[in-house]
Amino acid sequence: MSQALRRTKILATLGPATDAPGVIEALLDAGVNAVRLNFSHGNADQHARRIAAVRAVAARTGREIGVLADLPGPKIRIERFAEGRVSLKTGQGFALVCRADAPAGDATQVGCSYLGLPGDVGPGDTLLLDDGLIALRVRRVEGEVVHTEVLTDGVLSDRKGLNRLGGGLSLGALTEEDRAHIRTAARLGVDFIAVSFCRSAEDVELARRLAREAGSEAQIVAKIERAEAIDNLVEIVEAAEIVMVARGDLGVEIGYAELPGLQKTIIREAVARNRLVITATQMLQSMVDNPIPTRAEVLDVANSVIDGTDAVMLSAETASGQYPVKAVEAMAQICLGAERQFRHDTDFEAARRGLTRADEAIAMAAMFLTEHIELKAIVALTESGGTARYLSRYRAASPVFALSRFDEARRKMSLMRDVYPIHFDTRGLSPGVAARSAAKQLHDLGLLAVGDRIIVTNGDSMERRGATNTLRLLEIGEGGHVEGLGEL
Repeated sequence: MSQALRRTKILATLGPATDAPGVIEALLDAGVNAVRLNFSHGNADQHARRIAAVRAVAARTGREIGVLADLPGPKIRIERFAEGRVSLKTGQGFALVCRADAPAGDATQVGCSYLGLPGDVGPGDTLLLDDGLIALRVRRVEGEVVHTEVLTDGVLSDRKGLNRLGGGLSLGALTEEDRAHIRTAARLGVDFIAVSFCRSAEDVELARRLAREAGSEAQIVAKIERAEAIDNLVEIVEAAEIVMVARGDLGVEIGYAELPGLQKTIIREAVARNRLVITATQMLQSMVDNPIPTRAEVLDVANSVIDGTDAVMLSAETASGQYPVKAVEAMAQICLGAERQFRHDTDFEAARRGLTRADEAIAMAAMFLTEHIELKAIVALTESGGTARYLSRYRAASPVFALSRFDEARRKMSLMRDVYPIHFDTRGLSPGVAARSAAKQLHDLGLLAVGDRIIVTNGDSMERRGATNTLRLLEIGEGGHVEGLGEL
């Protein structure tokens, strides 16, 4: 029950550090709600084995664990050096050779994976390498070679990333490799597909179309990590089911000083538009090598929770770190601590007006009641998870138990803040009987006790998606008997 009290969800990346026997089960025990497969690393067979391991543990332990496939996207990298690395000094010249047959690099030049770079940059532009640790100023462009001046001392090694300060690189979000990865993700039955370096709503729609053509109903996650994405933020949020604050490349392109405010803006826009939001990148980075987080990392995670993020993500901390389980345990503890500081009152004056969907209107009515009467929980009987998503947007003081008979729907609810998906089959039950049966099941599971008041939302048609139109106020009696107190 301790995990059920935590509202913010944890997304953990799988990798070599999670492959040892028993580690995945330990991660789920520690509080992981969904797992991420980084398609920049590994192959389809490795991804398939990891998904199978997660699903086996989830089935055995009765948990609903979502699976996210993260596409590599058009990550721009320098190529390799003859000696593996070079030392660069401020003021020296350094060239980026943008052709397929670029020679092995040395202290004067290196190849670049993005052959279109000479057409996207000009004199005075700043290029950032290795997450901004090394800066170059463009002096001139000659054919396929970008000549630069080194602005910061540093050691540069093979295949480090390259960004342009302020964005503006014209390559698309989905590469041919990504298209193949989408087909793999569809075959593996993932629940979420993340689009890296998303620039516009068109990138999101293309990924969704490719996923549907491959037979996948996965929700699309738009990763906000380009300067252009900030300019098109509203349209991207509207197009995607989920957005991710991908703070690594975003911080490099826009400058770290702007990152905290933008994180809050992205979270606010997502919640206002009924979208989920994940906060990611280096949240507990020191725990790759250390068993406890730094105080700054604790504050970073806590502030994301207080800002209203649905989920927080661990990357190298679990994929390749020395303490993957401890990292999840620390993340869970920080989330719980921060949630105690989170205000649950809803500003209904600022809520959306002119609602056209019955399920969204019922969700708002449920939230209104939670502000005015003492409730233990909201119980949403849902086919697709849509009502649960609306309920999660209002940030109620009461937890939302979302009951569905569909495995895919329950897994897609795994990243919703405040929502706890549970298997329940409504087939053959009238709406009233289904509501009472659901309440009794939650009582039998130990999630409700005698005297608890709850709200149950469901529809007149129990087996039709988007049909929620009824709200019931119920009370748990002796032996799990359920008494009706009112219906809307």
